[in-house]
Amino acid sequence: MAATILIVDDSATMLMSIEGVLSKAGLTVVKAASGEEALAKLKSGSKPNLMITDLNMGAMNGIELIRNTRKVAGMQFMPILMLTTESQQDKRNDARSAGATGWIVKPVDGATLLKVIGQLVPGK
Repeated sequence: MAATILIVDDSATMLMSIEGVLSKAGLTVVKAASGEEALAKLKSGSKPNLMITDLNMGAMNGIELIRNTRKVAGMQFMPILMLTTESQQDKRNDARSAGATGWIVKPVDGATLLKVIGQLVPGK
């Protein structure tokens, strides 16, 4: 069974780009255009194997999304990747303390992204 990846980004272009890479690799993709939408999907029973989120989004940024996701039943240990243009160490530290598993700086090539996903979701 293919792994399900939830991608969260307020950029439609980024959502389409990441979805294309993941779908071609045989992964199932669920998309959300905001932190609020992602959280609603998780609370309504969506159980992805991994979440990839942007940092800078509208009302709820990626760090707030991670913090809130960790409070949802069954989501305490799901791997979460932050995929962002930001590279400051203090932001990385904030993300890690909120519960992020890893941090990837955009732009990222598809092979690198898939390699990281393979490390976080073994056997998928």
